[in-house]
Amino acid sequence: MKNYIIVTGGAGFVGSHLIEYLIRKTKFKIISIDDYSTGSKNNHIKSKRVNYLKSNTKNINKALYNFKNKINSVFHFGEFSRIFQSFEKFQQCFDSNSIGSKEVFKFCLDNNIKLIYSATSASLGNNGKDKGLSPYAFTKSKNLELLENLKNWFNLKFEIVYFYNVYGKRQIEIGEMATVIGIFENQYKKGLPLSVVLPGSQTRRFTHISDTIKVCYTAWKNNKCAHYSISHRKSYSINNVAKMFKTKINYLPSRIGERYASALTNMSYNNKVIKKYGKISLKDYVTSFIKDQKKYENC
Repeated sequence: MKNYIIVTGGAGFVGSHLIEYLIRKTKFKIISIDDYSTGSKNNHIKSKRVNYLKSNTKNINKALYNFKNKINSVFHFGEFSRIFQSFEKFQQCFDSNSIGSKEVFKFCLDNNIKLIYSATSASLGNNGKDKGLSPYAFTKSKNLELLENLKNWFNLKFEIVYFYNVYGKRQIEIGEMATVIGIFENQYKKGLPLSVVLPGSQTRRFTHISDTIKVCYTAWKNNKCAHYSISHRKSYSINNVAKMFKTKINYLPSRIGERYASALTNMSYNNKVIKKYGKISLKDYVTSFIKDQKKYENC
């Protein structure tokens, strides 16, 4: 009986929310595989149906050897996921996104397991030109090509979901892997100016974690071997996002690999992207965050 779902990166921001959602919505047992390079035990979901394994995706076959005939699906969310940092940590990015992901794909193929893969708008923006902007975008775009070939060659079953600047509870707030909204929230709480990388006019479609997870779940339930995107309809410049916090801004020098728009403007695959849009507004989220912080400060 295939009564297990695997979540790579299950101790991370997105993975932990997915596990939480799957526990509520299904009766499956969950196994998280995470090397804890960015994941945290603080993100563990307390449930008897969840088992956490510390392992690298390069060793997924060994880690799950005793479960391979019991696995329904693999949600592969455990990749290196930062653009600028992929230059400084190229080897880590390559090990995770190329070598590790290849092993995940092979594991699913060898054991007839459905794969749900988290893609990124970074690999397909600017009419496809952005896929070479960084090692991160390059490795992610190559994985998309590989998955399409595996489908055509060996009938690999997958669903692919494109993420757009996900934010919300349990996002990373400090350190080099912190997200934009996480950084802004942390700096606001400390009374520091918000750090905006020049020019500040670069736009993003910030998408709340709950909207993102719902589309991942929908993709999993489908059997279309399709591509989905989940974003908010409204784009914001980084400048405008910083201004929502109504505090001082500190501008930082521009960085290599910086993207200036996040729209998915190119799709060279046969599958038509199924576009989904989030309901939660970033502006409402930030307003609520500031309100909660002022309540906390007045206690």
